Amino acid sequence: MLQGFKQFILRGNVVDLAVGVVIGGAFGAVVNSLVADIMTPLISAIFHAPDFSGLFFTINESKFMYGNFFNALISFIIVASSIYFFVVTPLNKLMLYSKKSENPIEPTTKKCPECISEIPKEARRCAHCATPVDQH
Repeated sequence: MLQGFKQFILRGNVVDLAVGVVIGGAFGAVVNSLVADIMTPLISAIFHAPDFSGLFFTINESKFMYGNFFNALISFIIVASSIYFFVVTPLNKLMLYSKKSENPIEPTTKKCPECISEIPKEARRCAHCATPVDQH
């Protein structure tokens, strides 16, 4: 039973997932700090209100707290743009650099026209059905 658990834990995707969760948590702390320590004071300096949660309007004694929505929307935009510019864009560039050459690998086999089995490209007869094949 412990051997199966050990194999499960040591599989690549479980370890990768654990590393991703830890890095995601650390990145979340960085983004939260960016929002709380840099963006909120900047918004406060521009709009003279550090927090929009107090904004609301009333219709028939129903209070609509649109300020909370603004806070969540600003936080989402900051998180999404941070992830895009600091994670997605660098990874896309890294993947572009790590791609192998665009030249396709020339096939070394061809299909027999009679039995449709794979045979070497230089073969003159099919090894499976002995049908003569052209040299193209």
